[in-house]
Amino acid sequence: TLRRLPRGIWALGLVSLWMDISSEMIHALLPVYLVTYMGASMVTVGFIEGLAEAIAAITKVFSGALSDWLGKRKILAVVGYGLAAVTKPVFPLAPTIGWLVGARFIDRIGKGIRGAPRDALIADISPLVLRGASFGLRQTLDTVGAFLGPVIAVLLMWLTTNNIPLVFWFAVIPAFVSVLLLVTLVPEPERPADLPTVKSPLSLHELKRLGGAFWWVVAVASVFTLARFSEAFLILKAHAEGAPTGLIPVVLVVMNIFYAVAAYPAGVLSDNGTRLRVLAFGMVLLILADLVFVLVPGLTGVFIGLAIWGVHMGFTQGVFSSLVADSAPVELRGTAFGMLNLMTGVMILLASVIAGVLWDRAGPQGTFLAGAVLATLALFGLIPLRRVLHRKNADQEGAENA
Repeated sequence: TLRRLPRGIWALGLVSLWMDISSEMIHALLPVYLVTYMGASMVTVGFIEGLAEAIAAITKVFSGALSDWLGKRKILAVVGYGLAAVTKPVFPLAPTIGWLVGARFIDRIGKGIRGAPRDALIADISPLVLRGASFGLRQTLDTVGAFLGPVIAVLLMWLTTNNIPLVFWFAVIPAFVSVLLLVTLVPEPERPADLPTVKSPLSLHELKRLGGAFWWVVAVASVFTLARFSEAFLILKAHAEGAPTGLIPVVLVVMNIFYAVAAYPAGVLSDNGTRLRVLAFGMVLLILADLVFVLVPGLTGVFIGLAIWGVHMGFTQGVFSSLVADSAPVELRGTAFGMLNLMTGVMILLASVIAGVLWDRAGPQGTFLAGAVLATLALFGLIPLRRVLHRKNADQEGAENA
């Protein structure tokens, strides 16, 4: 299957890998840099991170719609990755917190601009029979970058005697490699002549044209995202069970390793007409991970839960993207991915607030049990989604036969 994937899919995966290495090298050290070198408060750090992610989520909606209006995806992906790359030298050069805040925001705007058009581009250039594998490969390489970045940052901190600005300079290199790969190796597919022109992608008329199947996918993804709160609570759970502070970063490394290993095989499995079964299995894994965190004590339970949590990510995130590509009209794919990102972005924020309240009032057990209940609700949501998708496929076959 890997050999059958188009070169552009491989290139997009490598683009994500290199940019994630660069971004995570900086993000792993930026909070410490803000507090230690720049004298920022923890409130300032939290405000910067929260606002930056909100900006990214909102930008994805408009960039996806713009790609549908233009009928082109690559140019917006280049702009998004390019903005992220040109901000990287600002981090080691910034004389004040204001410069760092500006660079962080522009970096997240870049992420928002590239996200939906990139996913729509993957759907455009991947063969239908390899769509799940294509999203799975991109997810795998993206996740590899997510854990390689902090590991490289730790090694460079050791080699440079904790010289954070110098580590930031090293992060500039993979960012520009990412943009170079995108410009030279990723094609802009030809727009079919019979494809309708989209004049107002975010109008009520066009949003209705996305169809019931798409909106059911978004609804299930939204409920499921409520169950999948921020990984910060996994770190807190590890700390509560006695993990040494110096080893806390290992928590996310372990989770991302299992995520990366699972994502591509899950995508391949989903291409065999079993997307919803693969997704259901991933949801069951999240329920199981939550129960392990509740029932298995100590660090043994933490690391078993982390492994299962990582595999569940691999079996769900790329499959949701494939379902969006399956259900949305071709000419509105950018808008569709933008709406999915907006809804799940809002839900992850809400989920983390709910998880925090439950943690304060009922402890870790309350948080993870609530996650298991919400994941179960999302699992039951697959029953009507299956009927809607089946009806959509039957209608398409009928139209083609006619």
